Amino acid sequence: MPDFKRASRVAALLRQEISRIISLELKDPRVQMVTITRIKLTDDLSYARVFTSILGDDAAQQSALTGLTHAANYIRTTLRKLTDLRIVPHLEFILDDSAEYAQNIQVIIDQLHEEQGPEPDDT
Repeated sequence: MPDFKRASRVAALLRQEISRIISLELKDPRVQMVTITRIKLTDDLSYARVFTSILGDDAAQQSALTGLTHAANYIRTTLRKLTDLRIVPHLEFILDDSAEYAQNIQVIIDQLHEEQGPEPDDT
């Protein structure tokens, strides 16, 4: 159980620091409007999947994701300087489409409600 607690603390620290590095230190014009939604660490904390939400169309999202991938070593080196982590995990940036997925489900639910019509009164 302590490992899980440590993993969640490390993930929270990484999320905060990576967000700060992206917003304040990265100069890549491709990397704009990026939000770190969550971080999933391996059990040994050596590998981190960084889920990102990126505003824009598909081309802008892919461009930003490419920029983040190219900046991964810089971000990792900066994390090593900023944190007391013995091992700074390798970073893999992944586009998090869960918000878009939830929005699509909501549209489907709304359409179903419209097709059914108004609810009958029980009175």
